[in-house]
Amino acid sequence: MDTKELLKKVRKIEIKTRRLSDHIFGGEYHSTFKGRGMTFSEVRQYQFGDDVRSIDWNVTARYNEPFVKVFEEERELTMMLMVDVSGSELFGTTNRFKKDIITEISATLAFSALQNNDKVGLILFSDEIELFIPPKKGKSHVLRIIRELLEFSPKSNKTNIGEALKYLTNVMKKKAIVFVLSDFMAKDYKQTLKITGKKHDVTGIRIYDEKEEYIPNLGLVQMLDSETGLVKLVNTQSKSVRNAYGEYYRNRVDYFKETFNKSGCGILDCRVDESYVKKLLGYFKRRG
Repeated sequence: MDTKELLKKVRKIEIKTRRLSDHIFGGEYHSTFKGRGMTFSEVRQYQFGDDVRSIDWNVTARYNEPFVKVFEEERELTMMLMVDVSGSELFGTTNRFKKDIITEISATLAFSALQNNDKVGLILFSDEIELFIPPKKGKSHVLRIIRELLEFSPKSNKTNIGEALKYLTNVMKKKAIVFVLSDFMAKDYKQTLKITGKKHDVTGIRIYDEKEEYIPNLGLVQMLDSETGLVKLVNTQSKSVRNAYGEYYRNRVDYFKETFNKSGCGILDCRVDESYVKKLLGYFKRRG
């Protein structure tokens, strides 16, 4: 992708997703994700109706009239976007790949954080950490994240969600809002997620294509495993083959939902041909 084409794509995504974050998600994001607590702001003279428990007795004694402590929410937060860039994200049977939806959702979330003056960071992962962009504020930083989401070429096509979560725990010492965007066609991340969920506010956003849920009867078909690169001749006429695939797919989805629920983390399913806007907005409102 040349620079001119890349900038054009970045601009297109910015216009679409920033409009969403400004008009729809900004307020919902703010009310859903709270600050780290209350921090001292100032003292002022006592007014009728103030809670007597907030009286600052030292200042009151000094001025011989009641003063109260004023606290405000420590609003600044950090959002981490953890994006699966393995080979399976380049699947799509409509006019869009899973990667396209992941990029738009990530951009919308990043602009929502930007609007609330929060920091945003990015981890791109396969079965290794492909790229880490430390959390930072500012529009230029968010645009850099979008550029990476659009043009980054991973070294590996495989997936290891557990390793990505372990890396997050090591680099993020303070609590963060974490969105993991993947198709979650992986296992063995239960224990790592349990640890991550205790420290951070984690949401798994599963992006999938409806044609992944089952194999239709198409006769003998050559199929490519996008993560291993292996090509196999599959007899889709066989009912047992179709059933085995369906069971494999359901097991992966069930593992995702059960693991995230038991770890106290949020879950969200987004099909590529559905409106992720409604899904995100509904999720924010349920949590708010």
